[in-house]
Amino acid sequence: MMAVEVAVEWGKVNMVEAERRLLANALLDISNERFVLLSESCIPLFNFSTIYSYVMDSDTTFVEAYDLAGPVGRGRYNHKMKPVIKLEQWLKGSQWFELDRQLAIEVISDRRYFPVFKKYCKPPCYSDEHYLPTFVSMKFGKRNANRTLTWVDWTNGGPHPTRFVRTDVTPELLIGMRTGRQCLYNGKRTNVCNLFARKFLPSTLSRLLLFSTKILKF
Repeated sequence: MMAVEVAVEWGKVNMVEAERRLLANALLDISNERFVLLSESCIPLFNFSTIYSYVMDSDTTFVEAYDLAGPVGRGRYNHKMKPVIKLEQWLKGSQWFELDRQLAIEVISDRRYFPVFKKYCKPPCYSDEHYLPTFVSMKFGKRNANRTLTWVDWTNGGPHPTRFVRTDVTPELLIGMRTGRQCLYNGKRTNVCNLFARKFLPSTLSRLLLFSTKILKF
């Protein structure tokens, strides 16, 4: 079979199409039970066994979903999406998701909601920030934790999160990412809420390796 390359552009609906293709291919292996989307700038915050247990033992999936007033939230909604998707169902969230097998199958099988996004969600509407949060909340909200497992710093504002360089990487930064917040996991409160973090530039590798044993417990 000949492989076909498909161009993917930031902010375009083909990013979601690419995510669906990734899921479809991963589902071909029947031993795959959980699916995590990461980028090349993500790092793990815990060792493999900790991450594996956290994900496999969870009774929810992890798709961030929240209602946001203003131009970058509800302002991106196109009223032509009605009646399939209503404004009160329109949500926003991180594209960095974790799905179980059943939900992944639902995502790649969706022929009702995704075509509406493809037709009506175009820049400045970004499907990767709205499709999964809206779809999952509408159809499977009770099974979702409404949060992402990937730590990101948006405090500097703008369309892109903070990019960490070598000198940014400190024990304090990594410890804060690992345990610096509170959340619910299987109905119980915990300070282990993020398993991954981004955006780390290649220059951070030497510092990350320096702290990998004592801080990240690798």
